[in-house]
Amino acid sequence: MKKHIFSALTAAAMLAAAPVAFAQNVAIVNGKAVPQSRVDALVQQVTNSGKQVTPEIQAQIKEEVIAREVFMQEAQVRGLDATADFKTQMELARQTILIRSLFADYQKKNPISDDDIKAEYDKFAAANSGKEYKARHILVEKEEKAKAIIAQLKKGGKFEDIAKKESKDPGSGANGGDLDWANPSNYVKEFSEALIGLQKGKMTETPVKTQFGYHIIRLDDIRDAKLPKFEEVKPQVAQQMQQQRMGKFQEELRSKAKVE
Repeated sequence: MKKHIFSALTAAAMLAAAPVAFAQNVAIVNGKAVPQSRVDALVQQVTNSGKQVTPEIQAQIKEEVIAREVFMQEAQVRGLDATADFKTQMELARQTILIRSLFADYQKKNPISDDDIKAEYDKFAAANSGKEYKARHILVEKEEKAKAIIAQLKKGGKFEDIAKKESKDPGSGANGGDLDWANPSNYVKEFSEALIGLQKGKMTETPVKTQFGYHIIRLDDIRDAKLPKFEEVKPQVAQQMQQQRMGKFQEELRSKAKVE
């Protein structure tokens, strides 16, 4: 009698536990359980990419996980998991995952606060406030060439056409020398000083020498600096700060390491 009671209790316990165990697996492939955690991991990747996981996508992910298990088992049967190439690739993958975890841990423990972002924005705003200048320039290698162009312009030559033909600046030359709106501090000292000294609509009477060559500069307009609002650039500022901090963290680790 005791034996029969024990067997009945054991069977009941196994039946009760079975649904729980099965729920932890998405399938059984050739007798091997495929855990639900694999599906969950892929679902999380899709979610992190900004896509919505619909029932159809969920089903596709499930089929993908099962297919991977089938292919993986076949590769193991063929002994591919014992090859040197496989072991090398596994080590590289392990390193990638571990390094990614290190950086994620650093970001989690060193969050960038709203105050940090606002302070960085204020620093940017202070450096770029004031006046913005819309200018054009023609860049050449030789002073004699620059003087000849100035003489040509004084005789009625069109600045934009000459810039397209003669300027060595690959960025602005094709656009007629147009530098668009910018704070003078964006330019090298010699260029900035010459630009500030011009009246609107005027050009430099003599070539301006910088490390790049000789410039003929024309000032087209001046306006008060227009800066983006804090909320508009907050995500970009935060991302830039995070990249800077991560770069500094990486450099610190490399500098402390003993490399022989």
